[in-house]
Amino acid sequence: MQEFTKLTGVAAPMPLVNIDTDMIIPKQFLKTIQRSGLGKNLFDEMRYNPDGSEIPEFVLNQPAYRDAQIIVAGDNFGCGSSREHAPWALLDFGIRCVISTSFADIFYNNCFKNGILPIVMPPEVVEVLMEDARRGANARMTVDLESQTVTTSDGQSFPFQVDSFRRHCLMNGLDDIGLTLEKAASIDGFERDLATLRPWV
Repeated sequence: MQEFTKLTGVAAPMPLVNIDTDMIIPKQFLKTIQRSGLGKNLFDEMRYNPDGSEIPEFVLNQPAYRDAQIIVAGDNFGCGSSREHAPWALLDFGIRCVISTSFADIFYNNCFKNGILPIVMPPEVVEVLMEDARRGANARMTVDLESQTVTTSDGQSFPFQVDSFRRHCLMNGLDDIGLTLEKAASIDGFERDLATLRPWV
């Protein structure tokens, strides 16, 4: 999993509330178990017309936001069915951070396991960040996980809180497998001892 320490990038404003996982990645794209390749279908029904042409009004189709790495969203982001494909699609598109007033629990947890930082901020702060995001590609926001701050393009800085264990995992690029491999020496030692004590196992 890719480490997340500090990110400076374009933030896309998505003021919709209740953006659910089917909006993030519609059900017809859930057949794959590959984590890559889903970015082209991120927000598919909002990004494309039935004939496959782009909907120019959708924020990620606008030139200023095609390379967005941050989303500033409305309340209750990631609600709906629990599908890990949702963070996969976001990450494959290039989104590394989502800022909202609240997240659905399963989506929130899945983000950390896939290298995406979900940040919960008060409504009044999200509104400031939303306005900054509306400035376009020239207004770059900075998310610093070490100092736990989000800084707008004009220098306003806002603190946020992340569980210390999740912060450690993101900053060191540790998913569940990575956490297990950190204990590889202890696991190997246990297996050696077990083979000596119970050679028949």
